[in-house]
Amino acid sequence: MSPAATTRRPARSKAATRPGRTTRRRVLKVDHHKRWRPASRRGGTCGYTLDDKTCTKRGAHYCEPRADKVVKFFAELLIHPAGALANTRFVLAHWQEHEIIRPLFGEVHWSDQWGRYVRRYTRATIVMARKNGKSALLSGIALYMLCGDGEESAEIYCAAANTRQAGKVFEPAVKMVRKSPILNARLKHIKNIRRLVDEKTSSHYEAIPSDADNELGHSPHCFILDEVLSQPDATLWDAMVTGAGARHQPLMLAITTETKDGTSFGADMIDEADRVMEDPARAPHHFAFVRKMPRTVDDLERLWRLFPARPELPVSTDPWDEANWAWPNPALGTFLAVQALRQDAAEARTDLSKENAFRQFRLNQRVSQVTRWLSMDLWDSRTGEVAPTPDWVRARLKGQRCWGGLDLSSKLDLTALSLVFQDGSVLWRFWLPESVVGQLDEHTNGRISQWVDEGWITATDGDTIDYDRIYDDIEADHKDFRIVDITYDKWSGEPVRQEIVKRTRLTMVESDTTYLRMTPPMAELMRRLKSKDDELRHFANPVARWMADVVEKKSPRDDPDRMRPVKPDRDKTGKRIDGIPAVLFALDGSMRGLPKKSVYESRGMLG
Repeated sequence: MSPAATTRRPARSKAATRPGRTTRRRVLKVDHHKRWRPASRRGGTCGYTLDDKTCTKRGAHYCEPRADKVVKFFAELLIHPAGALANTRFVLAHWQEHEIIRPLFGEVHWSDQWGRYVRRYTRATIVMARKNGKSALLSGIALYMLCGDGEESAEIYCAAANTRQAGKVFEPAVKMVRKSPILNARLKHIKNIRRLVDEKTSSHYEAIPSDADNELGHSPHCFILDEVLSQPDATLWDAMVTGAGARHQPLMLAITTETKDGTSFGADMIDEADRVMEDPARAPHHFAFVRKMPRTVDDLERLWRLFPARPELPVSTDPWDEANWAWPNPALGTFLAVQALRQDAAEARTDLSKENAFRQFRLNQRVSQVTRWLSMDLWDSRTGEVAPTPDWVRARLKGQRCWGGLDLSSKLDLTALSLVFQDGSVLWRFWLPESVVGQLDEHTNGRISQWVDEGWITATDGDTIDYDRIYDDIEADHKDFRIVDITYDKWSGEPVRQEIVKRTRLTMVESDTTYLRMTPPMAELMRRLKSKDDELRHFANPVARWMADVVEKKSPRDDPDRMRPVKPDRDKTGKRIDGIPAVLFALDGSMRGLPKKSVYESRGMLG
């Protein structure tokens, strides 16, 4: 990639105004008590005590003594097993301590089930580039969960694509035990079955193969899945998660580098962690640490919004600029040498296959052409007023001019109509065969049924969609609003266009989801979302938000500015995005503007 092909934007934060960095950078001050957490006051005073320090907080909170315990376990009992820090005490790096260990183990909430405070996070996903010390960190966590967490008969497991790969997490733990007199005296290593045993608590830590058929009888206190991208599906993960229900405070931890397969289990897990990092309230039990080099300016600006003034943030999308390497490589300058990245970058610049490897493994980028498109913090910033019901805004907009977009799917699936008004207001209608509601409920925790009951989705009787109901609703909208035209996907079928024109005499404009037709409205939607002016308001339509959250875009490798939305595998994922193409079609119409006036309107019949 030539320097001219990279993108750099004006400074939006302190990170973007700093000169190029290599190894030295300002240490971030962290106030753990200000971290987002559920607003819960349930439970009495915490009272957890360590070394004469007692936590006096109550409700969901950060318990400093609990976090101190884990940090001290690393520093006082563990020795680095290999690498530049080999044979030195495992004093956690600042980012390891304050961005992973302290929040992961220090955040607690009251459990009515157990009648005590327990860790809030039962699931963790860590996504960062390779060679940032993840194996040693995971080994330390596994050993703490084995003999430092106070769990009787604890079962700790690590797994990867195969037993050999799992051993890469297990073997550093064995080396740590051997180098620690206290742990070596307490733990027994059974070499032939890759197991560490703590006879004092009847607990064990074991490396297992990635074969869920043989792993359904476990009751894990901690499960570590290394390199999620190598997993064919969620079978093993689900088997372990469901087996942990009897534990007081289990920890299911997945760690990985970005995948190149955007439709894989690994991609879904990484994308979910990315969403949780963006919106922690989405899953309060899920800890997410995601450090990826942005591929586009939109990704870069998203990072600037989420992490204002962070000293290690990328300053551009240039993969060869060393100032951008620290974010996906938090260990850079400590136990990861910048020279190693320089050598890899020099080779990658002249070899496309090596460039892909450099981007994926060193910059933690998804090298697939398909990536997530919309950031939910940006989407939510354009809510406007929150509409309590679907019809709440319609009366206010009655008689207003608008443009329509229709994404009509098969008879067995969801169809969407979007109306974009001149003032930036956006309305949607969604239709779905009643028989499909139950199928989608399985993927949305019953939200589809809820949205049907509340009127956000119209469920038509039978196994196929009722086109007459769609025609009736469009005819009603035509009477309520001044619809300039409706842009529709040409794959919708000519009979549909003919019937709408017959009933309404509306102008129907044919379109499709090619790069040529989608790039301008996609760029326009992003422009409106970012605009400081109130150019778009979606009134928190929950169905549209669900779709915006999962929509992905595809761009040609040689021209990232060209875009088109990608429809997911409906049967396998349960994802739907129909409301987004519909609003893009409507925006396409609004960008064309009003039709030109007839000469007779200005001159009259006689001139």
